[in-house]
Amino acid sequence: MKQIASSLVKAQKAFGPALKSSTNPHFKSRYADLAACVEAVIDGLNGNGIMLMQQTHECEDGVIVETVFVHESGETLSGGKLHVPAAKQDPQGYGSALSYARRYSLMAACGIAPEDDDGNAAAKRPTLDPAPYVNQLMKCATLDELKTIYGHAYKAHQGTEAMNLIEAAKNKRKNELMEVK
Repeated sequence: MKQIASSLVKAQKAFGPALKSSTNPHFKSRYADLAACVEAVIDGLNGNGIMLMQQTHECEDGVIVETVFVHESGETLSGGKLHVPAAKQDPQGYGSALSYARRYSLMAACGIAPEDDDGNAAAKRPTLDPAPYVNQLMKCATLDELKTIYGHAYKAHQGTEAMNLIEAAKNKRKNELMEVK
């Protein structure tokens, strides 16, 4: 265990964050997919003589994945087994559970986490001019159109001071449209 332990310490210094580059359309959220998780660690591992292997084990209600590190010396280290139940008992359900298990087993074994973009996303957001949305909102002919335009404006400006102007324009036009009825 001496060589693999020393190499894993060196490898971990080279690990990056698992970048949230995929989107879940059902929850409208971003997540680090399996490729991003592997990409965050593979160069550090391989550069220090460590092969990454993920073994699957028999399981009736889902999947069991074991992340194993194999050092060029022949030493191995297991990150333990992770069981993930399949939401549906069909190929898609098992495939989804396998991908999920591989991602989380790898992140746990390597001690990495997905990038923290909660604060960074807002800090890096460019300043956008709310005027085009305000103008579009004020020209809406129906409440449905108003709702759609507001949704786009919200996605572009949420968490910014510009939302105050957008919200005021939406409310003003909504009141005007409701008075017409």
